[in-house]
Amino acid sequence: MRFLIMLAALALLAAVIVLLLYGLRGTASKPASAKWETHTEANGGITTIIVRQVTGQSESGRQVIASIPDDDADWETRYHEAMAQARSRVAALESQAD
Repeated sequence: MRFLIMLAALALLAAVIVLLLYGLRGTASKPASAKWETHTEANGGITTIIVRQVTGQSESGRQVIASIPDDDADWETRYHEAMAQARSRVAALESQAD
């Protein structure tokens, strides 16, 4: 009788371990959800406003909204207009993903 109780306890323990392993493997294999965000890059005297799709730590897509020369007299106005357009684009892309 004691042997059967020990055997049942070991079987239960094995089942719990297997279920835990499946559960941990299942959550680790789920892909991170992609999200769209605005981003600004400054390089070589040009400011570029982009919308990029980020999955986890990596970029998986991008759209250039505007490239503005840093010496442009209307830089600030153009930058704010481009950022507004980028935010609008992010909203549209996120609504399409839902």
